[in-house]
Amino acid sequence: MTVLVVEDDEIISEGLSIALEQEGYHVLKATTQAHAFELIRSEESIDISLLDVNLPDGDGYAVCREIRKKSQMPIIFLTACDDEIHTVLALEQGADDYIAKPFRIRELLARMKAILRRSGNYVSSQLQDKGIINVGDAQVNINTAKVYRENEEIVLTAMEYKLLLIFIQHRGENISRQQILSQIWDDAGEFVNDNTLSVYIKRLRKKLGDSEESQLIQTVRGIGYRMD
Repeated sequence: MTVLVVEDDEIISEGLSIALEQEGYHVLKATTQAHAFELIRSEESIDISLLDVNLPDGDGYAVCREIRKKSQMPIIFLTACDDEIHTVLALEQGADDYIAKPFRIRELLARMKAILRRSGNYVSSQLQDKGIINVGDAQVNINTAKVYRENEEIVLTAMEYKLLLIFIQHRGENISRQQILSQIWDDAGEFVNDNTLSVYIKRLRKKLGDSEESQLIQTVRGIGYRMD
């Protein structure tokens, strides 16, 4: 499994690479935005990316956007900017998770494994035999884990896709925020909180073309959400 590490601090980059290789990962390293772009455009087999925010010729947000043009691979930001604004900005750009420096390598590895499980293996047995499911004017192909709207693929992150499957599984039912959080937490810890859940749902609604008129994902006051 291949990991792209975009980090301009050579000490951190080297230490992280050694730890990842010991876990059996193949590591691609970039210290600049330009080099990261080259690797993203030339490599077809990157499975997950770890991005620093501050780079000498740009930032990790631009790298995240470049990845999202062609892939829904999991993305984790690793940065010293530990505040809500940077966290929300990272999620809005398409990231799946955000870890502040200094971080513990075991925690990072656990989060990576959790996100990779979700992105590659989260297809409920209740949905496996359903094939194509219509959600508004979008089509969800459960067998390929791809979503299309007006014949164009909608690129969802691993978390967005998992949220969509949760809504499909509970279609026609009111589902609370706590129920949703309980299904997207994992053994590594409760790192998806109530605030970031709002960001994920807002982003999913936008990608599905949700609007005041269509209301694909409805907010049920005092309860949570509902998708008919």
